Amino acid sequence: MGLLTHLLTLPVAPVRAVVWAAQRIEEKAQDEYYDPAPVWRALADLERRLQGGEIDQETFDSQEDELIDRLAEIAEFRRQFPDRYP
Repeated sequence: MGLLTHLLTLPVAPVRAVVWAAQRIEEKAQDEYYDPAPVWRALADLERRLQGGEIDQETFDSQEDELIDRLAEIAEFRRQFPDRYP
């Protein structure tokens, strides 16, 4: 039965390969998009800019809120995939 199944599904092998490649690309994109490290770096840079007088407190608060929301989004996404993001 295995040989027969293999022979019958052989014409769709290129489609399976394309689907597999698309899934790997999607996983890589998600890994990059949901990586918290750049957000943490942005928070540190934001703090440095505030202390250096480059931005005012209002700008800092606004941007900090956005970055913290982004970290919450990342944490929520990663909780959905505990095996992939330990």
